[in-house]
Amino acid sequence: MTTSDNQIERAESILDAAETLIVRYGYDKTTVSDIAREAGISKGAIYLSFESKEALFEALLRREIAMHTARWIELVEADPRGGTIGAMYRNTLRALDERPFMAAMFRQDRTVMGTYLKKKDNIFSDGSEMNARHEFVKRMQAAGVIRGDVDARVIAHIMNMLAYSLVAIGDVIPEQNIPPTEDVLEGIAVMMDAAFTPEESDGEAGKEVVRQIVSAYNDHLAGSRTGDVKEEEKS
Repeated sequence: MTTSDNQIERAESILDAAETLIVRYGYDKTTVSDIAREAGISKGAIYLSFESKEALFEALLRREIAMHTARWIELVEADPRGGTIGAMYRNTLRALDERPFMAAMFRQDRTVMGTYLKKKDNIFSDGSEMNARHEFVKRMQAAGVIRGDVDARVIAHIMNMLAYSLVAIGDVIPEQNIPPTEDVLEGIAVMMDAAFTPEESDGEAGKEVVRQIVSAYNDHLAGSRTGDVKEEEKS
């Protein structure tokens, strides 16, 4: 294993430890010392990979988005109707439901995200997620996969409303009154397709849009994650 491989493996181990602890205790209550202990390394070793606790956390957020995206496209590709908006949305919500940290991140859970959310230039502050969803809907409309007579921002907003409700509904409705997640996801898919999928929609065209978007997004994330590692590690 090369030095670079060792550095990458160490950084991933640190992020694994941070994810475990932050989901359990939250960002504010989790210290760098706690993460080092969970990862089985020294506190100083963490600073060889990440300049600060905040930089580590942002690297974790970007990794979580990348893992969620990879799982989403895996589900879309395996789904015979994966190119329709209903199936895409069902699969992105399924991928979201599988990862507690991603769900907490999506709804910007203050118990987990803590004071990081007060940071002026935090990873959520530029509204890029909503803009990305809006652009996704526009591209799907251009491909004829989503009907074009409804404003793309309205559709994107409805998608956000449903997703936030899914991950937060347990806070307001007793668990015993909530139907099985798979049934809920299927119901959402049926509703989305009935509302927004044209009868002549080409599902394969929808999958191709997803492939292009995910490819471009992964390139962007790869560049961001490279920047998380301190420059001296790459010399």
